[in-house]
Amino acid sequence: MTWHGPTFRISDGENIDGAWCLVWRKHDWLDEQYPEHLFVYADGRISLDRFEATDLAGLGRWLASGKIALHRDRPDAPDPSPAPPKWEQRYPEPCTDETFLAEVADEIARLAGRPRAADRCWDAIRAYRAEPTEGRRAALRDAYLAVPAHLRVFMLGDMDLQDRPLRILVTALGERVDGDGPEVTERMHQDSLDYFARTDTAVAAAREREAVLHADDPTGTPQPPVVLTQTMYPGGWPDRLGDFALRNDYEAPFSHRGETYPTVVHGYWALSAADRADHDLIRAAATADEARELGGRAVRRADWPAVRLAVMAGLLRAKFDQHPELAELLLGTGQAGILYTGFHDSPYWRDEGPRGGRNWTGRLLELIRSELAVR
Repeated sequence: MTWHGPTFRISDGENIDGAWCLVWRKHDWLDEQYPEHLFVYADGRISLDRFEATDLAGLGRWLASGKIALHRDRPDAPDPSPAPPKWEQRYPEPCTDETFLAEVADEIARLAGRPRAADRCWDAIRAYRAEPTEGRRAALRDAYLAVPAHLRVFMLGDMDLQDRPLRILVTALGERVDGDGPEVTERMHQDSLDYFARTDTAVAAAREREAVLHADDPTGTPQPPVVLTQTMYPGGWPDRLGDFALRNDYEAPFSHRGETYPTVVHGYWALSAADRADHDLIRAAATADEARELGGRAVRRADWPAVRLAVMAGLLRAKFDQHPELAELLLGTGQAGILYTGFHDSPYWRDEGPRGGRNWTGRLLELIRSELAVR
């Protein structure tokens, strides 16, 4: 199944992580099926479209009763062709009700931060390679068979060999792999162990190269983000500077390309206007809100979508270059991400949390902060 996420539900004031996939649900009155969301959560709760809730055992009963199905019923579907020998298969085993239940149990474990069957299998692989005894080979076989059957071919992440090296390794000497494959020899076991050794070497080399290529990546725990919320001050701006002064509607007059603007909002909307008269009218607006209103109604320059980001960057540079106290305030945010929120700016400029927003104002403020830091 293809799992989607993240999602969550709230229980007793806590967020419970979840994921969902699509299943086929039998209509309660009509003889037909329709797709439905099946949600699973870290605490083991399972629900159909968030309303009908059960647990793993209940999910098994839903599947057994036909309430939900993994595949759509097709009475006119042709009979499947005979399956090739398992050793020669190049595709996963079919996903059955039983293996799907095992997959759901794995997904719940993942959401809860517990090891999945595949994780336990990898632990068994490492244990067997460290001490390749018959007892550890048997334990590896048990761990491998605990992986949902339709997911086993993906265990090693190898598109060419798939899980064959592992299938060889869990088969005792003299037995046939999968019952219809080659008879296992000591040479085959050693080749499988060599495969894992080569994989370790390749992974280590890739990680070493990645460390070199990403050598400038920030390290350590990131700072909590600075959230620039839109706040109304009916009595005027506070005397003591705060994060509100980093916002574009804060009154800090500055010059940009020979023109003076009371706020960044005035400058942005004035420079967006196609007509010079509209530019001057917006620049002279009594408040940032009025400038935004006038600018939104004016005819914009034809090239505005292509240049607006550069214009905003230029205005922000001018504001902080010409007001050292505001530059210090911006530098005081350290390396924290800046989330510019509010309700008057478009989602292109502001952050909207889970709902989106491109946060270009916040991102440009981070850029200006970096430029100020190198001076």
